[in-house]
Amino acid sequence: MKYPVDTHTHTVASTHAYSTIHDYLPIAKAKGIRLFATTDHGPEMADAPHYWHFVNLHVLPRVIDGVGILRGIEANIKNIDGEIDFPERYESRLDMIMAGFHEPVFPPCDKATHTQAMINAIKSGRVDMLSHPGNPAFPIDIQAVVKAAAEYRVALELNNSSFSHSRAGSESNCRAIVEAARDLGAYLTFGSDSHVAFTLGDVEHCHRLVTEVGFPPERILVRSPRALLDFLESRGRAHIPEFVGL
Repeated sequence: MKYPVDTHTHTVASTHAYSTIHDYLPIAKAKGIRLFATTDHGPEMADAPHYWHFVNLHVLPRVIDGVGILRGIEANIKNIDGEIDFPERYESRLDMIMAGFHEPVFPPCDKATHTQAMINAIKSGRVDMLSHPGNPAFPIDIQAVVKAAAEYRVALELNNSSFSHSRAGSESNCRAIVEAARDLGAYLTFGSDSHVAFTLGDVEHCHRLVTEVGFPPERILVRSPRALLDFLESRGRAHIPEFVGL
């Protein structure tokens, strides 16, 4: 199964990544990726770009050689109140906001705190999707988080790198999240979490898991550009005319 959308990539603007936007484009073309989101880390990560990087994403063309680029961020959930590290006054400059836990910004503590922080981020209305919620370093009440995500129409990410080289031990949590999302009506997105362009669109572990669990394909946002764009518009994000042809 090929998915033509990838909602999680990093560039050299996050200096522990190794590719530019230009590097991603021929890989996208070769792999049949029609739309991908550039989602560098939020400013409170030690090596993240300044928030001006995100404010200035409007200089990127919308479509290059048939490939659409979504202007996004992987923001950090900062505290139990669910606040994120991007100024709200500039939110309209972005097409989507993904947010999650990262140890340098939110040191792991206890399950109740992680759960409340994630639910508050969901309820804030600022976050369109949660990045790698199955991270075992941040245990959560999966049923409670997925129920809130379904109610507030926030997507849950399956992060392909969590099954291969990052966040070891994620699979059982991810399986439980997918099962809960299946039963509670939540949406899933797939992200390669590419820190180098060569892995763009690599979501084979995500596909395996949803297949094993019997997750409804119509609630997988990366099944088509239009599925993702309709979801974002349903959350109040702007319609992007340049993407109509995708």
